[in-house]
Amino acid sequence: MNRRQFLTASAVLGGFGSTAGCLGRLSAGSENATPEPVDLSGGKFDDDHGMEIGPHGGANGQLYYAKHAPEDREGGPFWFHTLVSSLFPFHFDRLDRGWETEAIYVTDFSAVDWTIEDRESGPTMPSPTAPETFADATTLTYVVESDVRGGMGPGLHPFSEADEAAAFVDDHGGRTIGFDDIDRALVQGLRDGK
Repeated sequence: MNRRQFLTASAVLGGFGSTAGCLGRLSAGSENATPEPVDLSGGKFDDDHGMEIGPHGGANGQLYYAKHAPEDREGGPFWFHTLVSSLFPFHFDRLDRGWETEAIYVTDFSAVDWTIEDRESGPTMPSPTAPETFADATTLTYVVESDVRGGMGPGLHPFSEADEAAAFVDDHGGRTIGFDDIDRALVQGLRDGK
């Protein structure tokens, strides 16, 4: 089933929920400017595991920190090909080191026309990489424990439209959670297949 089919199903089930807010973006010249998401296409590699972004499917992510950036790109962001295996473990580790977060962006499946890909490893979400396919991770609804994979295994599938996330659960199992529900125990449980 693709996104358009979910949109139709959501409308039949009672309409769309309100759109989650977006992280405030200020002009680049502003003292408190929030950095923008960048394009992750073109052979970019995960800053945690070194895997190419895109081929593995599933949500991608970008992290900006106030005083830290990858050595090869001034100002960041750090970028990731999977949320469960890379972005969140990396982020939790950096928080333990006292790093200050400026912005967290992840794929917003409500912002793209998607189709679940049938792969040898099982049904897998696609891996969009354009800047406009990312949204503030803290405002999204995530589907967890579904029968659809993310990058490298179990996925966290983010949606800005809560009704779309609920429709996804109706079709593919799992449950919905908010950003604040994502902690080390949840991520480790997903990685361990629990």
